[in-house]
Amino acid sequence: MRRRLLPPLLLLLWALVVGAGAGIPPHEDAARVARYVAHQCDWGALATLSAREPLRGRPFANVFSLSDGPPGPRGSGVPYLYLTALEVSVQDLQVDANASLTVSLAQTPYCKKKGYDPQNPLCAHVIFSGTVDKVNDTEAVFAKLSLFSRHPEMASWPPDHNWFFAKFNITNIWVLDYFGGLKTVTPQEYYNVTP
Repeated sequence: MRRRLLPPLLLLLWALVVGAGAGIPPHEDAARVARYVAHQCDWGALATLSAREPLRGRPFANVFSLSDGPPGPRGSGVPYLYLTALEVSVQDLQVDANASLTVSLAQTPYCKKKGYDPQNPLCAHVIFSGTVDKVNDTEAVFAKLSLFSRHPEMASWPPDHNWFFAKFNITNIWVLDYFGGLKTVTPQEYYNVTP
């Protein structure tokens, strides 16, 4: 007897429901909070150092869609991006790959349900610093699955833009999810926790 597979849309809905059941980890566990926020967020603010006049060398922030894995209870923790050299921030990264990335639960229903303003520390956000680098062909398979499952529109973006998959290589992590200031999480702590 042949088993019938669920259509992709039903699988996606099931993964969203399963993933939505898990709540934010306790604020005492900053590494788990960071992983949770990274997985819940579909976009972030990426800040680069501008390579263009009159802003050369100054911070330049831009919004990018991202994903650390397909919807579901857990992600890889690695923020993947779908980029083109036609984009101004990518042109900055070609000169200096250093960047910072901020993701916030303000983009999810969590903060609205709780009545938290996006600037309220209880509306958790994470700031990553590191570099943005193109992934190799092997990792591109997972990056594509991660991004296209959350951002299906990407599959129809113009092929003549020479899109490529990249990842944010994390070197530093700061978490703001409670009163009392930022908490520092090492990349090792971040990747070693079970979200």
